[in-house]
Amino acid sequence: QVQLVESGGGSVQAGGSLKLSCAASGWPYRGICMGWFRQAPGKEREGVAFMNAGSGSTYYANSVKGRVTISRDSVTYTVYLQLNSLKPEDAGMYYCAAHGGGDICHETQWYNYWGQGTQVTVSS
Repeated sequence: QVQLVESGGGSVQAGGSLKLSCAASGWPYRGICMGWFRQAPGKEREGVAFMNAGSGSTYYANSVKGRVTISRDSVTYTVYLQLNSLKPEDAGMYYCAAHGGGDICHETQWYNYWGQGTQVTVSS
């Protein structure tokens, strides 16, 4: 059973930074897809960043490209999301997710394991 536990959310001012963490357990790490999604109140959930945990290949949503970095620590099975130059529209609940698809990490419909989320608030 895959378990994903997020942490690192908080409140920052616009222009600030946060680093979110996702601790993964219960699944062979190599080859799985890890993703970060977010959902603001009243809006649909959107994919933010994705990574093949084996190859290290990454994919980013256009809305965050250049401001966000997804990375991993293969020793601790932790995936990170570095958020920089935060804007009020970046606020929301951020979720870590996983699936075993390997080469299709950027395809959001396959993510079937989810964490409980961590809240990001950005004040203007």
